[in-house]
Amino acid sequence: MEIQENIVNKVASSGLITLNLEDFYHKGERVVYDIVDNLFHGLMLREKDFRAFIKDHDWAQYQDKNVAITCSADAIVPTWAYMLLANKLQPYANEVVFGGLDTLEAVLFTKALSQVNPQDYANERVVVKGCGDIDIPVSAYVEITNLLTPVVKSIMFGEPCSTVPVYKRKD
Repeated sequence: MEIQENIVNKVASSGLITLNLEDFYHKGERVVYDIVDNLFHGLMLREKDFRAFIKDHDWAQYQDKNVAITCSADAIVPTWAYMLLANKLQPYANEVVFGGLDTLEAVLFTKALSQVNPQDYANERVVVKGCGDIDIPVSAYVEITNLLTPVVKSIMFGEPCSTVPVYKRKD
């Protein structure tokens, strides 16, 4: 008795487009600049000392890096101090944000996803890949959903073989 079976890859023939947010990950190094090292007795910023530091510090070490500026101490730090840091980092760093690494990651993904042309996905069924090697911030999933919802037929989350429906246009 001869058994002949044709194996059909239903996922491949489903017409689904997989969108992997890892493709939008900025590969540059991430660093935190904690202003706590510039505080007088860990409590407050002294303008004269801080301006001397700003003038003498080697800012080139931040070349092409992604920098999150923060203060880990409960201290008195005037807003202009963060502005001075941003001003000195800007010519060297790829990105400068106020906040921690989570904020930095969210900003990097938001900027990368702003380059997506939603019309490239018009009337398509899109699966936003849900797992991988890089920790993708939830904000990136929210951003891509906001971008695609007006134009796609559907958005799903997960893998093409196992998806969670997120949105389906009612025609």
